[in-house]
Amino acid sequence: MSEWSYSDEELDQYFQDRSARKGAASDGGPPEGEGRSGRPTTGLRGFFHRRISDPWRAQAAVVLSVLAGLLGAGALVAGVYVWTLTDDIPSTERLEDPTMQLATIAYTADGKELARYARQNRSWAPYDSISSHVTDALIATEDQRFYQHWGVDPRAIMAAMADILTGGFRGASTITQQLARNLYNEEVGRAVTIPRKVREMVTAVELERRYTKREILEMYLNTVSFGGNVYGIEAAARTYFGERAAQLDPLQAATLVGMLRATSYYNPVRNPQNAKQRRNVVLRLMREQGVLEASFYREHADDPVRAEYHSARLSASLAPYFAEHVRTTLSDWTTKEKYSDHPLHGRDIYGEGLRVYTTLDSKLQKLARASVKDNMTALQKVVGYQWSEPSPGLYSNSLEDYRSLTPGEDYDPFSHFWDANPDVLTEFIRQTTRYDTLRARGMGPKAAVDRLRDSPSFLDSLKAAKSRLGAGLVSLDPRNGHVKVWIGGRDFETEKYDKVGTAQRQPGSTFKPFTYTAAIDNGYSPYDTLLDSTFTWEDAGADTTWSPKNYNGESSGEMLTLSQGLANSKNTITARLALDMNPSTVTTYAHRMGIPKETLEPVPSIALGTSNVRLLDMAAGYSTLANGGLYNEPVAITRVEDRYGNVLWEASPSPREALSERTAYTVVDMMRGVIDYGTGVRIRTQFDLGAYDLGGKTGTTDRAADTWFMLMHPELVSGAWVGFEDQRLTFRTGFWGQGAHTALFLVGDYYRRITESDEVSLAETSFPLVQGYGAPEDTTGGQNGGRVGW
Repeated sequence: MSEWSYSDEELDQYFQDRSARKGAASDGGPPEGEGRSGRPTTGLRGFFHRRISDPWRAQAAVVLSVLAGLLGAGALVAGVYVWTLTDDIPSTERLEDPTMQLATIAYTADGKELARYARQNRSWAPYDSISSHVTDALIATEDQRFYQHWGVDPRAIMAAMADILTGGFRGASTITQQLARNLYNEEVGRAVTIPRKVREMVTAVELERRYTKREILEMYLNTVSFGGNVYGIEAAARTYFGERAAQLDPLQAATLVGMLRATSYYNPVRNPQNAKQRRNVVLRLMREQGVLEASFYREHADDPVRAEYHSARLSASLAPYFAEHVRTTLSDWTTKEKYSDHPLHGRDIYGEGLRVYTTLDSKLQKLARASVKDNMTALQKVVGYQWSEPSPGLYSNSLEDYRSLTPGEDYDPFSHFWDANPDVLTEFIRQTTRYDTLRARGMGPKAAVDRLRDSPSFLDSLKAAKSRLGAGLVSLDPRNGHVKVWIGGRDFETEKYDKVGTAQRQPGSTFKPFTYTAAIDNGYSPYDTLLDSTFTWEDAGADTTWSPKNYNGESSGEMLTLSQGLANSKNTITARLALDMNPSTVTTYAHRMGIPKETLEPVPSIALGTSNVRLLDMAAGYSTLANGGLYNEPVAITRVEDRYGNVLWEASPSPREALSERTAYTVVDMMRGVIDYGTGVRIRTQFDLGAYDLGGKTGTTDRAADTWFMLMHPELVSGAWVGFEDQRLTFRTGFWGQGAHTALFLVGDYYRRITESDEVSLAETSFPLVQGYGAPEDTTGGQNGGRVGW
């Protein structure tokens, strides 16, 4: 009997473990790295098997350690990857002080929004100035767990992944993640990639660390785009509903929040049905989240979307030409070297959110616009009818009779003018961009003109534009120079050329008060007389002659006082007066009163208004008379603040004495005669302004190319111009080619509208009487020299 060489334990293992039997049969011993028991003795497995007696538990430990290692390695790799992206996320400084472009907003003197100047139409609305309906709608729609997550919502991410696996799709970005994209678009980006998403998440977490939930909502609602260069809830509320963000009701709030999904498709103005469907989705979500009563949803789900586009473009402003003047003024202050010492120099008017306060009166502006629109529509018919036939005659001397005419039915506007002036039409064609385009393509000059002449739509459009009668109207407060009304044209979209602040035209007889002012200040009296007769003046040195005539070519041959000469606009009287003094004296006084010196030519004809001037400067000059001889430079902007309300600049007007008070009052008293019995008498007889102390002057240039009217009230000085941009087009008849029958209508109707308004008024005050000044001269008797229509 042989002796056993195995212990009882080894025998038990042998019979119970098949792998042990196979190992013993194959090589007679345990595999390398295993002990006699068959368990690992080396490596990671050996490490756990030596320490854990149960082989199954040891094996489980091995598997778990491998998984942990893999996870750890993955985390390390992910950490390194995120670390490599840190250069692409916003810096700490940018996170703590994000920059946003904010629109500069200009306001009228009575607090109405005038215009916005911006690359992005955005104005900041604090959280407390945003309707709670907006924040409720936003959270219910975009991020229902907004107050529970820390910038990234893992639950939403898992739900989105589950949807993708089942063929669906949903967004998982939180409001904070969307804010990260809005604030830091350059760093975060919008590409659909994993690196971009990681940058977005990291930035969102950093934002949550630095800002409260209220601040995040405020920033989000002020940065998100609502399409069409409209950024932020305040701009959106104004653009689509004409409301402040604080005034939005649940339906309006739901409509705007619904737009965020697709701003064009859900645009409430262009696609109201789409907007309504999306709005109702938002309302339903608000109801489900408990921030909207179910009854409200039931009652209003069928309501249509009531939105109306309120454009922020300058052309939509109540005073677009004035708004453009304000913009160019701000631009000059902030950019031009000559204003390097100005407090606003170096500022960004298109991105800093400045607040600009102007002098314009929105109520007066509306009344003036209505007058211009009404009267210019009728005057356009007048001049169109005049040029419709070879000899149309005077259809009527009442503007009302022309209002009932229908162009194209009752007459063919300007048809005779175009037939009689083919060369003018050819020149107009050659000034168009379409002509330039044809020439650039190699077409000859004649062929290009002929091609365009064969295009009826092109010709009709060109003729309408060139034959459009132009107009300008401005009002100043003579006491401080504040611009109250500014109408630079009939349509800012089609005619950018400003007839108030840019255009320079001959003022005709409206320039005469500067001549009479120079005379009065140099010892002449309103009672002095001069001969009303045609004469010829010779300039021996220049070998030239000048023969001034009255408007109708007739002279009375009588001796007329200066008051009569001014009231009845006698060219002969004014010319003699200017030659008696010296034309340079006239230019000196005109300059002192507000007319830029560079526009004035010291020649005898300047007394009759032959130097080109701006309507704005004429109003300033007349304001000097109305203000007792004190000149105020026209003021459009009174104060500029930063977005926080800090005053950056404030106007500090300083009146300059241009004339003695006695001289100013004497000329004003003479100009009362223009309104009382002279060429401006329609102000009293037709426009019912007899109760007011007024002075003024009419003006017309050669061939009726420019027609003017200036009116002075102690608190409101106004001027108007009517004419064509191209002076080859003019009024055709002597009656309608006078300032007394064109520009006067604009001003007279405007002042009458003021007196009839419930919102504004025209004070029944008088020009301050100078101490010791005698009673006004009564020149309404027999020797009025014959009133003329100058």
